[in-house]
Amino acid sequence: MVSGAGSERRQGRNVRGQGERLRGTILAAVGRLLGEWGSAEKLTMRAVAKEAGISAPSIYLHFPDKAALVWAALADEYAELARRLVEAGASGTGGDPRAGLRAQAHAYLRYAAEYPGQYRLMFETPQPHVGPARITGHPAGRVSAAFRAAFRACEEAGHRLSVPLPQAAQTLWAGLHGLISLDHSIFGDESTEEMNRSLAEGLADSLVAPEPGPAPTFRSAPAATPASRRISQLIAAGDEEEPGAAPDA
Repeated sequence: MVSGAGSERRQGRNVRGQGERLRGTILAAVGRLLGEWGSAEKLTMRAVAKEAGISAPSIYLHFPDKAALVWAALADEYAELARRLVEAGASGTGGDPRAGLRAQAHAYLRYAAEYPGQYRLMFETPQPHVGPARITGHPAGRVSAAFRAAFRACEEAGHRLSVPLPQAAQTLWAGLHGLISLDHSIFGDESTEEMNRSLAEGLADSLVAPEPGPAPTFRSAPAATPASRRISQLIAAGDEEEPGAAPDA
């Protein structure tokens, strides 16, 4: 009886191991196709199956649709970017949360400069569209969560924000992405790292008061704006749908 139970456990482990290997094979195939095409537009289950050397139906055992495939293939990259942001915000800032926010902005620009092709896949090429409730589970949510944490640290240290916290984080993220996209599409070599860092710092500084406490030239943010309410709704929807899951967008 004992040996039979042990055999069943081993078989269960083998099945799980085979499933994990198949999942890895599928994601590797997706990564190769995304890298080759520079876009998810041509990606199909059939194309992935052909690249991976498997049957298309077997993909559905792990991924329900194209969006899940693309998100999973890029999840590690979003996680790595978020890790760099958190690390930058905590390193060498002397406990100054405002300096930590600037450091995060620098780290975001640096990642895009070091991995331009990967950045384009993550943020500049169209991904499969999903509904509002599902978008909160996008792995890029780790990035927005890192920015929100940095702004929260500023608030907790007494620095006023010019807009509500969720809106501040989204504004900084959008602004940094805009700098990078302009470089990729228009400015190219005319832009410089020093110029972009300066622009990023100016954007961050416009969102956080320079000193804790009352700031004569820096009015307190309203409790909420239409933009901040919408962002907060998306955050809350993600928290309700997947408790304990990765930070949401």
